Amino acid sequence: MFVLELTYTAPLERVDAALPDHVAWLKKHYAAGHFLAAGRKVPRDGGVILASVADRATAERIVAEDPFTVAGVCDYRITEFVATTTAPELEPYREQLPPS
Repeated sequence: MFVLELTYTAPLERVDAALPDHVAWLKKHYAAGHFLAAGRKVPRDGGVILASVADRATAERIVAEDPFTVAGVCDYRITEFVATTTAPELEPYREQLPPS
């Protein structure tokens, strides 16, 4: 599981210009089963996406394809974690710790 944290690096006018393409990109990854939740940070200086993908390389590829990335209006921080505890609705995404 990954937390994809966006931080805007451009004025909101440039972010908003890329927003329709970003929303289409989000919908594509929801349909593919990659994204579980997403939204703007408060205050609006970026956003957060909760992603369930196979590995970090996949997360990095997806982030590189974000229209916000392509337009140069944000930076991403990718944090991987093991979702060992979830709400009942997210049980299909529950993970096991790797053997030590």
